[in-house]
Amino acid sequence: MPDLSLKPNTLDTSPLRNAVRQMVDEQIIPGASWALLQGRELVDVQCVGWADIEARTALRTDHIFRIFSNTKLVSSVCALQLIESGKLGLDDPVARYLPQVQNLQVLRAGASSIEQTEAQRNPITIRHLLTHSAGFTLGLFDNGSPLYAAYTAYGVRSAEKTLEQMIDVLVKIPLMFQPGTGWEYSSVATDMLSRVIEVIEGERIDRVMSRRVFEPLDMADTGFVVPPGAVPRFVAFYAGASETEPWKPGLSRIDQEPYPGAYLKPMPRVSGGGGLVSTLGDWVALVRALIPGGPTLLRAETLAMMMQNHLPAGQGIGFTNTGPYTGCGHGLAGAIAIGDVPGDAAYRAGEFWWGGAAGSKWWINPSRNEAGVFMTQRRLGFWHPLSRRVRTALDAINVAGAAGR
Repeated sequence: MPDLSLKPNTLDTSPLRNAVRQMVDEQIIPGASWALLQGRELVDVQCVGWADIEARTALRTDHIFRIFSNTKLVSSVCALQLIESGKLGLDDPVARYLPQVQNLQVLRAGASSIEQTEAQRNPITIRHLLTHSAGFTLGLFDNGSPLYAAYTAYGVRSAEKTLEQMIDVLVKIPLMFQPGTGWEYSSVATDMLSRVIEVIEGERIDRVMSRRVFEPLDMADTGFVVPPGAVPRFVAFYAGASETEPWKPGLSRIDQEPYPGAYLKPMPRVSGGGGLVSTLGDWVALVRALIPGGPTLLRAETLAMMMQNHLPAGQGIGFTNTGPYTGCGHGLAGAIAIGDVPGDAAYRAGEFWWGGAAGSKWWINPSRNEAGVFMTQRRLGFWHPLSRRVRTALDAINVAGAAGR
């Protein structure tokens, strides 16, 4: 069991606790748990609200969350470990490991159908997959686009397809842009990276993750399926009252999303792009293992490389439904805040961060010597303005200044 003991300090976390309590009382989120670190030391761990509103089950640190796209951090770490060992190269063509991923078609600018294409000019590399610059899309928020329709028609996101089967259909669909010339968030890009890892390691991605990450860090509650004995600790999943009015009060239970029985039984698809469940303690163990100052999963130079912007000058990141994240680039496992952003941005200068669709989020800020994990379970919580409210509350807490007092 990961250690959640606190370093003695005088940290006043009331701004964050009050902000979360208000969102729980207003039925914006069911509850939230979080941990704040100064360096590698925990200075705050708290739970507010409910794991299950209907059953009135108070949230605890051992509750299990759907962490969706936070999964990408583990897949990326496994890939970087292979790069360290010389089994994989950052700029290796993906086709070296997956021969079918070459000579793809690419949508022409302004295309209105997937027939309007041109030939692929640049090979897709491992770096492209890690930074979401390969030309794949999410196929989730861009409904109405030709690629959304194609991803849906081909069942690219289907849990019934193995990673190998997903790639076999994915290569039939054009890329959104020429590899390396744009940025488009894509879970299937990380799933493709996971398949590369499978080919190199000769075993399925869940077993690679267990051997390389979960077992060394004693992350016993992290995996792709919740064991039967742990189901009582699996939190309920909720949707807000309105996706177009994010602050409208009200939550409805959606435990059967993204498909009936999700996370309760093994499925053919083991998604390195978004399929894990985890606990607050387990994720703190992972974040801590990526902070210099103690045993880490990666070498210091690899950690530094991971937390640098790898996108071309002038290239930013953003989502179809939320617009650009001003001042952010992308590293090898998450976004990089290049500079402070005025207003209520959900990050600050130097921060390396990412999150998941249900609101869970992690961050490491080397320049401020801070890190943290925040977990909740509301659909599209990561892109909800609640992230900015949490950030504002965090900025009112002097984490670094409280250490050692």
